[in-house]
Amino acid sequence: MLEFFSLVVAIIALIVARKAFNQTATLRARLDAIEATALQAGAAPPPLAPLQEVEQGLAASPSVAAEQPATVGEIETAAPAAEAQDAAPAAATDGAATPPPLPQPQPGFEERIGTRWVVWVGGLTLALGGFFMVRYSIEAGLLGPGVRTILGGLFALALLAAGEWTRRKENVSAIEPLPIANIPAILTAAGTAVAFATVYAAYALYEFLAPATAFILLGMVALGTLAAALLHGPALAGLGIAAAFVTPLLVSSDKPDYWALYLYLAIVTAAAFGLARIRLWRWLAVTTIAFALIWTFPCLECGPSMVGPHAFHVIAGFVLAALLVVCGFMFGPAADDDRIEPISSGSLAAYLLGATLIVLQSLHADTAIIVFAILVAATLLVAWRAPAATAAVGAAAALVFVVFAEWAVRGNPDMLVLLPGGPLPGIGPAATDASVTVHLISAAIFAGGFGIAGFLAQGRSASAVIPVVWSAAAVFTPLALLIALYARISHLDRSIPFAILAVLLAAAYGAATEILTKRDHRPGLPISIALFATGSLGALALALTFALEKGWLTIALALMSLGTAWISLQRPIPFLRSLAAILAGIVVLRIGYEPRIVGNAVGTTPIFNWLLWGYGIPALSFWAGSYFLRRRADDAPLRVVESAAILFTVLLVFMEIRHTVNGGDVYRATAGLTEVALQVCATLAMAIGLERLRIRTGSIVHNVGAILLTAFAGIAAAAGLMVLENPLLWPIDVGGAFFNLLLLAYAGPAVLALLLSYAVAGRRAASYANTVAAAALILALTYVTFEIRRLYHGPVLSRGVTTGAEQYTYSIAWLVFGVVLLGIGILFNSQRARLASAVVIALTILKAFLIDMSTLTGVYRALSFMCLGLVLVAIGWLYQRILFRRQALPAAPAAEPGA
Repeated sequence: MLEFFSLVVAIIALIVARKAFNQTATLRARLDAIEATALQAGAAPPPLAPLQEVEQGLAASPSVAAEQPATVGEIETAAPAAEAQDAAPAAATDGAATPPPLPQPQPGFEERIGTRWVVWVGGLTLALGGFFMVRYSIEAGLLGPGVRTILGGLFALALLAAGEWTRRKENVSAIEPLPIANIPAILTAAGTAVAFATVYAAYALYEFLAPATAFILLGMVALGTLAAALLHGPALAGLGIAAAFVTPLLVSSDKPDYWALYLYLAIVTAAAFGLARIRLWRWLAVTTIAFALIWTFPCLECGPSMVGPHAFHVIAGFVLAALLVVCGFMFGPAADDDRIEPISSGSLAAYLLGATLIVLQSLHADTAIIVFAILVAATLLVAWRAPAATAAVGAAAALVFVVFAEWAVRGNPDMLVLLPGGPLPGIGPAATDASVTVHLISAAIFAGGFGIAGFLAQGRSASAVIPVVWSAAAVFTPLALLIALYARISHLDRSIPFAILAVLLAAAYGAATEILTKRDHRPGLPISIALFATGSLGALALALTFALEKGWLTIALALMSLGTAWISLQRPIPFLRSLAAILAGIVVLRIGYEPRIVGNAVGTTPIFNWLLWGYGIPALSFWAGSYFLRRRADDAPLRVVESAAILFTVLLVFMEIRHTVNGGDVYRATAGLTEVALQVCATLAMAIGLERLRIRTGSIVHNVGAILLTAFAGIAAAAGLMVLENPLLWPIDVGGAFFNLLLLAYAGPAVLALLLSYAVAGRRAASYANTVAAAALILALTYVTFEIRRLYHGPVLSRGVTTGAEQYTYSIAWLVFGVVLLGIGILFNSQRARLASAVVIALTILKAFLIDMSTLTGVYRALSFMCLGLVLVAIGWLYQRILFRRQALPAAPAAEPGA
């Protein structure tokens, strides 16, 4: 039996070996083909040593080949890929390419449990075991408080010693991210947790330790945990930083020592930043900054008298962040060239925010202002040296504005009277406020520092973002400070000194713009030039606002938009076009807040009042600005400015009409026939103007504007003139005969609508022009009818009974009106006028058969039908003899003989 099994095994081995040799031969043939192709392409042939080794191994151990058939299959699969890539040979090092590492298999469920979860649960269990042992000893009364504390400390030391022993045993001093749980780190974490709990129990439960001693011991445990994290990894660092910042909450005192607290926090922050720098743990730096900033809030409740320790806290944190966190500065991590790094900028901005809170909470104490100014200056210096912190410059500019804006509002509570509920509680000057002199000096330093640094920073970076941030801060900060100081010192009244300062600032920005324009192109330079140009225009607008009164700010902003459009023509910077549109949008929002521009000071003088300046000058500015912008392109900014120009023109007309008709009250709840008539006439006139203008410009804004105005005029005429303010329906006094309100309300719109129909004829759809012409016909016929009623009933048309003579007059007037239209159509060869005539005469016929036949009696009925008949016959004759006269047909030629 044994021999039989041996024979079977030998046969199987022979078959497997034969198959392996065949596969090897196939592989060699393919490799020979690859070598030949490589030689033809001029490349070195691949070495054959590995293949020979494979052959020898297969020949010597056929059983191995039988056990691993997939290896040969993989080689066969890889061969075609090698043939496909032989045209692009890779450069080899030392004659042979390094094979890529094989992917590591993912750990299975069992491996996860055995290498990770069990260890983590074990560490937690050890810590809980220590706690439960202490609890049991308390409940059973086995040990006294002193012994319990000593045992807890010994257990903590034992865990720490075990963690250190296992670390040295496993030789993992430089911890790498391991796929298994770190047993030494877990033991050390459990030991530090037990030590922390032991110290706290000795202080809080048994009163063995004084607050100062407990505070020091807890801090030592936390710092020791951070130090151990150098060896045991990030988990222990997280535990240490949490314990370090929670320690001050655990140790309470009736008389807290803020100097000791902030000195401790400075030490903790330094340790955490140092650890984060050594191990490059960004999360640890962010967590430390967040905890340090949080510790600023509860301590601010102590009032202005504690500015000193609070200032030390933010200064120490700022210095440590600048030294250890900011990339590319002093001891910070290496920085990418000319790139803004969020944590570098955010760390400085966080401590600047803390300094801002101290200033606001201390009611702008002198010391707080000085500390804030020092940190802002330090931010500029750090960002100048390290581009990674450039975003902190923008944050500093914003916080400077917050400080001075709050100071301005605090000194002017009246600025908040429009808030719901009135001014905020606590708003108003305080005895501890910093002097105006300190704020003026600080503002001058800030304005000069940001402005000069922002100008000098242009061209220093290969990045486009960094110079733009500097220039934006350079433009925004001085303007914002000027506004805040003006509001606080001049209380928003006229101030020639501030106007002079604004003019000087505008000149400085203008000079910077010209200097930068002459420089060679650098990344971000066009946007920076646009920002400085914007600052110049903004300063000029402020100068007008400071020097003039009331609504001149609206006018100044509109003129600023015009100036920006003109500058964009002289200096083709794309951003300037967008800026002109933005300024136009701001002016639109401004009038939305108060349409009267200057409130009750508009006055009652018709036309020549503040509405003329407040709407007229912006309208002219936007029309001129759109002219300048159109000379270069028809784009979105141009359309915004054109829309603003149309809007202000329409609003000027509407507001002036409403102001004049209502005696200066533009907020009157109702409108009369006079106002509606004027609005309709003005709207139609503006629509005609836009129709003419759009032919020249081809602007979509002018096109849409003309359509909207026409639609508005139609709605106002239909709803207002025909229904809501119809003198036939309501008792409205229309005035004397012929020269009265009817002439304005119906004849005027009829003529304007007729002119509009001819303006759009052939340039819009025929239905559009015919609709406008039909509206003109309706208004004209209404005017004729109402004038006749005015002759019979006096100025109030809604009173009295309609007599037969009046009905007959209507018929005759309509008939005459239709004949006149027909005559105009024949004289000017206008088909539209003849069709209108047909409509009017058709209405007259309907009136004759539906109304005159039933209401007229006697001679009026006869005369009505006789006149109508004569006119209809005459019209037929005109059409036959003049309009559609048939020409005599030419005589047929005589037939030729013999044809």
